[in-house]
Amino acid sequence: MASSTPPTHHQKTRLLILSDTHTRPPYPENHPRPYRHPLPPADILLHAGDITNVGYLTEYTPMLSMLCSAPAELKLVIAGNHDITLHDAFYASPSGYEKHGKTKEDVAAIRELWTGEQARRAGVVYVEEGMRTFELKSGVMFTVYASPWQPEFYDWAFTYPRDVDRFNPGDGVENPVPDFPGVDVMITHGPPRGVMDVTHYGKKSVGCDHLKRAVERCRPRLHCFGHIHEGWGCERRDWGTGGVERVEVDRGKVERERGVFVDISGEGKRGLRWGEETLFVNASIMDVRYRAVNAPWVVDLDLPVREHEG
Repeated sequence: MASSTPPTHHQKTRLLILSDTHTRPPYPENHPRPYRHPLPPADILLHAGDITNVGYLTEYTPMLSMLCSAPAELKLVIAGNHDITLHDAFYASPSGYEKHGKTKEDVAAIRELWTGEQARRAGVVYVEEGMRTFELKSGVMFTVYASPWQPEFYDWAFTYPRDVDRFNPGDGVENPVPDFPGVDVMITHGPPRGVMDVTHYGKKSVGCDHLKRAVERCRPRLHCFGHIHEGWGCERRDWGTGGVERVEVDRGKVERERGVFVDISGEGKRGLRWGEETLFVNASIMDVRYRAVNAPWVVDLDLPVREHEG
């Protein structure tokens, strides 16, 4: 549990970011693709959902093993629309049942897999919608807003009508995003509207307008997501000017280093100005054809450190 003692300074912290693995573990070490063993070491691993193709226990099991073995102290995982057995109401509906044909998965066993002893020992935390605070052994203490939900996108789990706002304060909103400076890191499955959310087929911007307004209010240091595979990339947005700076990727370097490394800490060339800028990452490992060709993102940023009394 984190103390109520407020943080007084910051520390460079490394985050490894994945999304949309769809049951694909990293390739063997000698494979040319950047998503391969061993994953780059980090302090925190974030997985922004679509762990599986369709939410079978036999899909979750190897993905949990992969995450347990990943070199990070803390691993935060949310569901995505393909992880249908983590959305009880959807899986109990005709749409959910039909996706598994005549078989029926044990949803209690699946949830136990993500919240049980194996996951806890390895630092894996399954995060549902809302705010959480986490603390690392180093004393780094940070806040996370998480949500697996996204606007209607075909007939899958964790979706809502586009005119429904579940992210901003209002009647019936259970887990609104807090105002700045309440959130250090946002992890959602879907993107905000206009941020690496354009589909290959139809060239439509399919992100959420309401999530966009929420992000503009809370201005986190980092917002990571996936869902739109073809949107893989990273952007640095200036809230004052509206400027957008796309992070350039050297594919050869990425393949050698097994990831795209971005340093926005105070030790880097240009540290992030929290409250004035946000780094957005679409971390989809799969491309639009469900090939695991995209690299993980590795982000260095400053996070608060709690001073321990005594």
